[in-house]
Amino acid sequence: MTVRAGEPIGVAVLGSTGTIGDNTLDVIARHPARFRAIALGARRDHAKLLAQCLQFRPEVAALVEPEAALALECGLRAAGLPTRVLVGESALEEIAALPQAPYVMAGIVGAAGLSSSLAAARAGKRLMIANKEPLVMAGPILIEAARAGGATLLPIDSEHNAIFQCWPAGAETGRAPPGVRRILLTASGGPFVDWSAEAIAMATPEQACKHPKWVMGRKISVDSATLMNKGLEVIEACILYGLPIAQVEVVVHRQSLVHSLVEYVDGSMLAQLGSPDMRTPIAHALGWPDRIDPGVQFLDLARAGVLQFELPDTGRFPCLALARQAAVAGGLAPAILNAANEIAVAAFLEGRLNFNGIPAVIDSVMNAVSAGSVKDLDSVLAADGAARSAALRAISEPRAARAR
Repeated sequence: MTVRAGEPIGVAVLGSTGTIGDNTLDVIARHPARFRAIALGARRDHAKLLAQCLQFRPEVAALVEPEAALALECGLRAAGLPTRVLVGESALEEIAALPQAPYVMAGIVGAAGLSSSLAAARAGKRLMIANKEPLVMAGPILIEAARAGGATLLPIDSEHNAIFQCWPAGAETGRAPPGVRRILLTASGGPFVDWSAEAIAMATPEQACKHPKWVMGRKISVDSATLMNKGLEVIEACILYGLPIAQVEVVVHRQSLVHSLVEYVDGSMLAQLGSPDMRTPIAHALGWPDRIDPGVQFLDLARAGVLQFELPDTGRFPCLALARQAAVAGGLAPAILNAANEIAVAAFLEGRLNFNGIPAVIDSVMNAVSAGSVKDLDSVLAADGAARSAALRAISEPRAARAR
C-alpha cells in the first residue's frame, strides 16, 4: 500500500449509505486535503448513493442490486458525472481492492460484508472494520489474510477502538501482549435495561430501535436491545486481541462515556472516554497514528457527573450468554450464532417473531447445527447457510413465535 506525499489518501467506503458511511464521509469532508472518497459502495439505496456521488465525486460507485445500479448510472449520466458504476455481488470486493484507495472502511452490515473485507485484507489495505460479523464468522481467516497481505486492521466499534487506544503500542493483531489481565467491554444496556421480563416479552420493533444513546441502523439497534451486539463484540475481542473468553468481560455503563477498559496485571486500568459519537473512532482510525478533529462535542466530565457500572442481567437478556457459549465452543459456532441471529432479527423487524423469539431461535439453531472447525471460507459459508435454513425452519414453528 503506497500513499503519495502531499496528495489526499484515497478511501473506499463500503456501506456508504448507512450510519457508518454517513459518519465516515462527514469526517472525510472535514479534511479534504488529507482524504478523498475514491469509491462508494452499498447494496440498493441508489438515491442516497447518487446524492453522495454528487457531493464527493468518487471515481467508482458500486451497488449490488442490478436495478438500483441502473438507476444510479442514469442519475450520474444526467448529472454529467464520469463516476464508473459497478454492479453485482463482486462489485464491493472490486472497490475494496482498488489500488487508488489504500484505506477501506468496512461498514456493510451482516455476513454480506465478509467477502469485501477479505478482499481488502488480501490487498494489503488499512482495513477499518465497522462490521463485526466478518470477524465473528471467519476471524482466523480474516486475521491470516491480513497478515499475508500486509494489511492493517483497525477496529471502528467504539468498544474495540477504545481497547485499541488503551492497548500496548506495537502489539500484533490476534496476539495478546504480556501484562494484560482482562478486557472490560462497556454496554449501554439498550432501551430495555430497566424493563421487566414481562414487558420485554411484549417489546415492538419500534421500541427496540430507539437506542438511548447511539444513532444506529435497525439491525444493530435490535442487537443492542437483546445484548447480542455485546455478545458479538465479546467474540470479536477474543479474535482481535488474542485473549481467551475468560479474560473478556462485559459491564453495563448507562452513560456510554467510558467506551471500554483494559486492566493490567499491575492493577492499572486504562479507559478511553468520549462523547457517544461514532465519528471519534472513525477519525481515530483514519488519522492513526495521528489525531484529527472529527467534529464531535468534547466531553465535560463535571457536567457528566456520576459514572455507573453494573453487571448485565443474562436472565432477561439471554443472547449475551448464547454468544459467550459460542465463543467457548469456538470453530464454526460463532458463524452459526451470527447467521441465526441475522435471520431472527429480520423476522422480528418484519413482525413474524416476537422479541423473546430471537434468543429462542438462536438457541434452537445452535443445538441443531453441528459446529466443526474453521477449515476454510467454504466451511464458514456452509455453516452460515445451514444455520440460516435451520433458523427459518424454527421461525415457522409456532412455539418459536410464541416464545416468552
